[in-house]
Amino acid sequence: MTAAAERALLDSVPTGLFLAGEWTAASSGGTLDVTDPSTGEVLASIADATPDDARRALDAAVAAQDAWAATAPRVRGEILRKAFELVRERAEDFALLMTLEMGKPLAEARGEVAYGNEFLRWFSEEAVRVTGRFGPNPEGTGTMVVSQRPVGPCYLITPWNFPLAMATRKIAPALAAGCTVVVKPAALTPLTTLLLASVLEEAGVPAGVVNVITTSRSGAVSEPILTDPRLRKLSFTGSTEVGRALLKQAADGVLRVSMELGGNAPFLVFEDADLDKAVEGALLAKFRNIGQACTAANRFIVHASVADEFARRVTERVAAMTVGRGTEDGVQIGPLIDDRAVATSLALVDDAVAKGASVATGGAALDGAGSFVQPTVLTGVQPGSDILSTEIFGPVLAIATFETEEEAIALANATEYGLVSYAFTQDLARGHRLIDRLDTGMMGLNAGVVSNAAAPFGGVKQSGLGREGGLEGIHEYLSTKYTLIPAG
Repeated sequence: MTAAAERALLDSVPTGLFLAGEWTAASSGGTLDVTDPSTGEVLASIADATPDDARRALDAAVAAQDAWAATAPRVRGEILRKAFELVRERAEDFALLMTLEMGKPLAEARGEVAYGNEFLRWFSEEAVRVTGRFGPNPEGTGTMVVSQRPVGPCYLITPWNFPLAMATRKIAPALAAGCTVVVKPAALTPLTTLLLASVLEEAGVPAGVVNVITTSRSGAVSEPILTDPRLRKLSFTGSTEVGRALLKQAADGVLRVSMELGGNAPFLVFEDADLDKAVEGALLAKFRNIGQACTAANRFIVHASVADEFARRVTERVAAMTVGRGTEDGVQIGPLIDDRAVATSLALVDDAVAKGASVATGGAALDGAGSFVQPTVLTGVQPGSDILSTEIFGPVLAIATFETEEEAIALANATEYGLVSYAFTQDLARGHRLIDRLDTGMMGLNAGVVSNAAAPFGGVKQSGLGREGGLEGIHEYLSTKYTLIPAG
C-alpha cells in the first residue's frame, strides 16, 4: 500500500461530529489527534466534543426517536441491508483504515470487516422478526397481549480494539429494534466509526437516528447524556473498572444496560487433546488482534504430560512470527495500541519470570518507532503470578500446568471474570462436563475462535451483563409490554 493511497483514504474520512444528520465542528473548535501506533505519526485531527456537543447529540436522537420507532421494520431492515452492501463495497478502505489507526495486520483487519459487517446483515433480517404473544389468560376472563417496543434513545460506547465490529454489533440491533443512538468511539481509534457513519448516512439512515461524538474527555462528555432522563439505554464495551463506574451512573436513571467487560480466558489442553489442533487454536485464541481482545486466551492451563510438547510446538510457531507495520506484506504481529500497553505487558512478563517462569521466546520490546512487543511464550508460570489474574492485552502466551480434570476446572474458574473459555479434549463426556462446569458465558470446545454475529456474545461474573449478537441481541433494545383486554 502506497503512502499516497493511505493519504487519499484518510482525506476521505469525515473529521467532524455527526449530529442530526450534519457533519459539524466541536462547539469549542477543539480537535484531537489520531496517531498511527506503528510510527507515532499523526493520521488525522478530528473534532473534540464538549459536554454541550453531547447534549446536542442526545437532543437529535430524542427528536428522531418517535419517527424511527414508527418506521416499518421492513424499511429499517432494508436500510441496514444497504449499509451492509456499502461496507462490503468499501471493505478495503475499512480494513486499511483500521490497520492505520489501530495497528492490526491488514489480513486481520479484512477479517474484522467481514465479521463486523455481518451484524448489519444479521440484524437487517432480525428487524422483521420481532414478535409477541396473544392468547386467553388462565382464568378465561380476558385476553393477554404481549408486545415488544423499542426502549428509546441509546448511548453506545465502543472500545478501540475492534473499531468496526464493536460499532456494528451495537448500532445494528439498536436500529433494527427502532431505537436512535448516540455513539462515542474510543479516542484512540475513532476514524473507522466516522467512516461507518458516512456509510450509514449514504444507506438512508434518517437524520438524528445515528449521532457520533468523538472526544478526548470521555467522562465529562458522557455525564450529561447519562444523567438526562430522556436516555433509556447504555451499552458499553471496555474494562470492568470503567464498566462498574458507568453502572453506578446508570443506576440513577434506572437505565437498561449492556456491559461487555474484561476477560481472563482459560485455555485448557488435556492429555488426550489433538495437539496439532490445540496449537492452531492457541495461536488464534492468543495472537488474534495482537492479543488485544477481551476474548484472547489469557491463561494456558496444560496437562503436565503434554505441556513440554505443547510448549515446544507453540514456541516454534511464535518465534517465527513476523512483526511490523500492519500494512506490510506478511506481517502477523503489529504494534500494541500505545506505549502504556507495552509497559503493562512487559511488567507482567517480568513479574512471572521473577516468580519462576521461563521465557521460551520473546519477552522484550522492539527498538525503534512504534509500540511493538516481541511475541512471547512463557513456560512454568507459577501460582501467584500477576499474569494469571490480570488481563494481558498483548502478545504473551503464558503456560501453567495441571494434573487432574478437577484441578484444571478449579484453576480455570479461579477468577472474577467469566467471558470465554477454551478447552481441547477428544473425550466427548469430558467436553460436556466442561460445558456445565466452566463459569463463562461462552466456550470454544476444540475451537480457538467463538465470535459469530449469529451467536450471543457476553459473559458472566465481572465480565458483564446482557448479550450482543444472535437472536438475543435485538432484545437488549426492546422492552416488553403486557396488555390485558377483558372478555366481553
